[in-house]
Amino acid sequence: MSNNAAAIRKLYEVLLAGEFAACSRLMDESSMAPTLADRLAIARLIASEMGHYEVLAEQITVSGGNPESALTAHHRVFDEYHRVTMPTSWLEVLVKMHVGDGLAADFYAEVADMMPEEVRPTMRSVMAETGSSQFAVDQVRAAVADNPAVASPLALWGRRLLGEAITHMQWVLAEEEDVMTLLFDGNATLANAAGFFDNMAARHAQRMADLNLA
Repeated sequence: MSNNAAAIRKLYEVLLAGEFAACSRLMDESSMAPTLADRLAIARLIASEMGHYEVLAEQITVSGGNPESALTAHHRVFDEYHRVTMPTSWLEVLVKMHVGDGLAADFYAEVADMMPEEVRPTMRSVMAETGSSQFAVDQVRAAVADNPAVASPLALWGRRLLGEAITHMQWVLAEEEDVMTLLFDGNATLANAAGFFDNMAARHAQRMADLNLA
């Protein structure tokens, strides 16, 4: 396997672990859902995440890898992210759900055009926001309209989610030098990736504005 092919497979493995962690945390956090409709909405999100998981798992298998081994190798950083961003209320669940959905899509959008041409179809097939988190936007906006006092703590929560997500992404990239080289065309330092994270932060700011939490 060429160095480039090995780096692509490792990227897929990292993303696979992220998708699996997203499914697991959605299952856990769904326990806070106050209504059956909310639980159904989360079930749709989980189904979307599992669809992404299966696409990545297929590519890993085709390239000679093992999806279960990939989870074992890369799950810790995602588990740690979810451990330090455990919601304490349904509104925090909703904000995390929408922010997490968007940040994942932002990451895929940022890296898709950096990938070799043959990899882009796979990346694009899993990069779009699921859209199922729109129900979270509607509920948060309604809650803020009903009680403006909740906006400030939820805005702080959103900033914390962004900060933790970027920190944990940096940990992953710092540990996987070949993936860094793949993504940033040989300029494999976190300093050179600053623009990458700046773009994600800008999109996050717009997402928070959409929640009326700017």
